[in-house]
Amino acid sequence: MTPFLTATGTAVPLLLDDINTDQIAPQQIDRSLTPDYRVMLFRRQRQDAAFILNRPHYQSAAILLGGSNFGCGSARETAVWALTAWGIRCLVARSFADIFRENCLQNGVLPLELPAAAHEAFAARVVAAAGAAPFTVDLVAQRISGPGGGDVSFEIAPSDRMRLIEGLDDIGLTLKHADDIAAWERRAAAATPWLQVAHDSRRQ
Repeated sequence: MTPFLTATGTAVPLLLDDINTDQIAPQQIDRSLTPDYRVMLFRRQRQDAAFILNRPHYQSAAILLGGSNFGCGSARETAVWALTAWGIRCLVARSFADIFRENCLQNGVLPLELPAAAHEAFAARVVAAAGAAPFTVDLVAQRISGPGGGDVSFEIAPSDRMRLIEGLDDIGLTLKHADDIAAWERRAAAATPWLQVAHDSRRQ
């Protein structure tokens, strides 16, 4: 997984509540085709020429600003894959659906929650910028900088911050304890050797 330290780019204001994963990444009907996740992102909405992601200055957006309960609906991980295929590495919202948030962390995407007042102030800056100037989200310093105002500080759980900075999914987190796991296996083998031999009762 690619580590997340900073993300710099235009910020897309999609200021709607309850954006669900079926909207973000509609299910592909023909399963025989190799999916193009960039094409998949908000595919139905992008059929409308006025949809915000169709605007030229948002074609390489790095940040997406949503409302409350972003990523609700089904647990499909393709919603996050579609966002990363577009180049979006940071999502800013008032809240996220739990499973979607975990899928973001598993794929190196920063799901950043801001309190209502801070979210409203940042949204005003993003709308005013209109894609003409970039914002930077710095996970190491825990701040957002960009046009229209001063830096915005944010909070994130230390464990989530660590796994993003180090680029660790669940397997990577487990392997951080590889020495401890190996030591436990050696102790278990010495203490209970009869459990270390698998026996298939179907074979005599």
